[in-house]
Amino acid sequence: MAAPDGLLIVDKPTGWTSHDVVARVRRLAGTRKVGHAGTLDPLATGVLVLGLGRATRLLGHLALEDKAYTATIRLGQSTVTDDAEGEITSVEDASQVSDAEIATAAASLTGELQQVPAAVSAVKVAGQRAYARVRAGDEVVLAPRAVRVTSFEIRAVRRLSAVVDIDVDVECSTGTYVRALARDMGSNLDVGGHLTALRRTRVGSFTLTGAHPLDELAALCPENLPVLPLDDAAAASFATYTLEEELIPAVRNGRRIAVDLGSDGVVALLTSAGEFLALYRQDGSMARAVAVFAPA
Repeated sequence: MAAPDGLLIVDKPTGWTSHDVVARVRRLAGTRKVGHAGTLDPLATGVLVLGLGRATRLLGHLALEDKAYTATIRLGQSTVTDDAEGEITSVEDASQVSDAEIATAAASLTGELQQVPAAVSAVKVAGQRAYARVRAGDEVVLAPRAVRVTSFEIRAVRRLSAVVDIDVDVECSTGTYVRALARDMGSNLDVGGHLTALRRTRVGSFTLTGAHPLDELAALCPENLPVLPLDDAAAASFATYTLEEELIPAVRNGRRIAVDLGSDGVVALLTSAGEFLALYRQDGSMARAVAVFAPA
């Protein structure tokens, strides 16, 4: 039986890399054509969007800009990785930091920010991943980048002797490092900080409600994997346009067509039967192909 084309939303377990999850799903689905959108660190758990078959090409076009997390920040300790996986580099007594100061620090890290990514990250420096250079003993200083933190809410504060653990909810743009938020909060409070737990609860419109644990998937036959079919995934993720029958051959071949898609963004073109053929974008009085997904 042919492997399915579509999206599979996985609840990634802790200790696994995103590539580990892809490798497991390749075996479960019986296909090499599996990819992922929005990498999660090994420490993190939660929503990981996978594409199977033809849907691997859909991943780069999905509107996955906004993400949501629950996290725990520890004040009083800094680490080389800005999370609990790295060696502790400094220790300060955080017991005197007040709840009001914590709230102010969170507020200062909300909105449009220039954030310096974690040094141990996948950001490339001179063609090499930053984490590889750090592990080789190089000193890495990354340039700040524009990110947006829509919401940074304190849910609980737990005082544990000299350290303070803070449970938070964060909504942010893609490219935001939550562990860098932990680092910067600790730095702003002059006690240092790092991330001890991270769970991604949403990527774009995909949430934990529709995410499946790997052990649940491992118990299923390939044909029973809960894959959102490509046609449904496209219709759920983009504005849609239903084609007149005479335009279908042109779209299957990626040719420009004289239609008004009714949107300035990327639009999924469907047949009257709901088959997803291509992504198109308006270009003046014509519409041009962004990517064609119709089978050859």
